[in-house]
Amino acid sequence: MTPVPTSTPVAPTRSERLDELPFTSKHRRLLAGSGIGWALDALDVGLLSFVIAQLMTVWSDQAGQLAWVASAGFAGMAIGAAVGGSLADRLGRKTVFALTLLLYGLATGLSALSWSVGVLLVLRFVVGLGLGSELPVASTLVSEFSPRRIRGRVVVLLEAFWAVGSIGAALVGYLVIPTSDDGWRWALLIGAAPALYAVFVRLRMPESVRFLESKGRHDEAERTVRGFEQAAGVAAPTVAAEEARVVEKPVRASVGRLFGAGMARRTVAIWVIWFMTNFSYYGAFVWLPSLLVAAGFPLVRSFGYVLIITLAQLPGYAASAWLIEKWGRRGTLATFLLGSAVAAVFFGFGAVSGSVAQILVAGMALSFFNLGAWGALYAVTPELYPTPLRGTGAGWAAGVGRIASIAAPLSVPPLIALGGPPTLFVVFGAVFVVGAVAATMLPELRGTRLAE
Repeated sequence: MTPVPTSTPVAPTRSERLDELPFTSKHRRLLAGSGIGWALDALDVGLLSFVIAQLMTVWSDQAGQLAWVASAGFAGMAIGAAVGGSLADRLGRKTVFALTLLLYGLATGLSALSWSVGVLLVLRFVVGLGLGSELPVASTLVSEFSPRRIRGRVVVLLEAFWAVGSIGAALVGYLVIPTSDDGWRWALLIGAAPALYAVFVRLRMPESVRFLESKGRHDEAERTVRGFEQAAGVAAPTVAAEEARVVEKPVRASVGRLFGAGMARRTVAIWVIWFMTNFSYYGAFVWLPSLLVAAGFPLVRSFGYVLIITLAQLPGYAASAWLIEKWGRRGTLATFLLGSAVAAVFFGFGAVSGSVAQILVAGMALSFFNLGAWGALYAVTPELYPTPLRGTGAGWAAGVGRIASIAAPLSVPPLIALGGPPTLFVVFGAVFVVGAVAATMLPELRGTRLAE
């Protein structure tokens, strides 16, 4: 009797093992560790709008130059995002994450000592270098560890920490900055907290398993995966064939490869979305306190309105986190961008009428939809590229977006002069619509494995 041949079981790859795990305490710590860094980033960015609003009065003789302070920071973010993403593919996600937190935290603290717009401008550029590098790297790291079936939701929850930092910035703006002419200095010193947090990040967070494998560091990768499996109560595979399934040949990341076979369409689409979303978000929110003051509201009351508007970011993220695994990435992103367009137009006309109710309702709707769109955008971007290009792809998309954030603050004064807040926010609404159209050109990757 001829024996029936038996097939040799094939061990799942480490990436497959991570993909099928439940959400564990280790995932939660990774999300919280990355999220706190993200919230501190938002604190720094959010504080700038309140700082500028006070400096328009305190440094009134230099008020015309203050728009350049915001744009200098965004110029640094554009360079930092592109460079940081590429470095993350070469040095590691965790290493770049920690170094960038340290860089921008220290530069923020030094900004509090500024004695002129010129000095503040230079230091904000350095802050931007660190901040721009950190955001795409953090989302890439979390995306690569998240279970496949809820990966989008986890990354949106990471982005939701931005709302926590924004609310913190609004509270500091409301409670600290108006207390004296040096209130803006104290606010920036508070924003220096990431310098201390960077030490914790470097020591406690795991490095990306996919990155470790791409560098041939298989023992480290295996220990990391086994740690997550132990947290989930899952036994590691007993078949020792995994190493043979790991691609050993390293692939050098380059910008040109983002436009290679099968990549060009998604790269162009995601760059358009990043550009449009940055333009409208930073154009609106950096100048929001100053616009309300210009509309006749006292400084403290304007800051209070901004705080209320900012609170709407939290339910926006919550809705996006739920819908992204129900509707998918494209549908969620396009819907929230279209909602942002409608809210922007209503807010523009409310700012002219002076109706507090319309300003608050439309402003909260803009916060809800705009930040929900941001959550979906950060979730979909790392999924578009394979592991050797993931940091580069996410970083360059963010870097292109930062070009818009440089232009946006500078475009606000001439647009206001042209037709007031209605013209300004109609432009923002149109830009959101273009982003929504580009979102429909992305591939739908809900429930798929990350490309290796």
